[in-house]
Amino acid sequence: MSDLTANAPLRFKGTPVSERWYLDTSGAQTIYRGQPMMIDQSVDNTNARGYVDATVVDPADVILGIAAEGKSVAAGDPETKEIEIYVAPTWVGFKSTAFDNSDLGKPVYMSDSSTLADTVYADNPEIGILRKIEDGYCYVELTTPKIPSRA
Repeated sequence: MSDLTANAPLRFKGTPVSERWYLDTSGAQTIYRGQPMMIDQSVDNTNARGYVDATVVDPADVILGIAAEGKSVAAGDPETKEIEIYVAPTWVGFKSTAFDNSDLGKPVYMSDSSTLADTVYADNPEIGILRKIEDGYCYVELTTPKIPSRA
């Protein structure tokens, strides 16, 4: 497992739906296309932050969706830089071999900013439901924004 270091190749079924959010600048961050985005209530309860493997996901945090573009901000910058985020009901195709057709309909989590997983774990944000597997891509129907559930 490893976090994204470049924009991820994404595919879509249907027309993607997106929303724009301001980026949190309480700390420097570089966001890559395909990275899960969230509101980390322990850092900033208004602005978007990228999820990475080291992020502690709290039950009060809000998973917003998947970054539609790459962006960077420095710590202390004015919180005026926006980022486009794919949200429900978008079907996003992630290049992945983590699942097969027997997994269709299961919830999908991300164990870091580039790895799909079916593991319910406190720090794995749930991003949606596995709907289709085609040509090496797992298509996830986003169910975000949402507050994480805890099993």
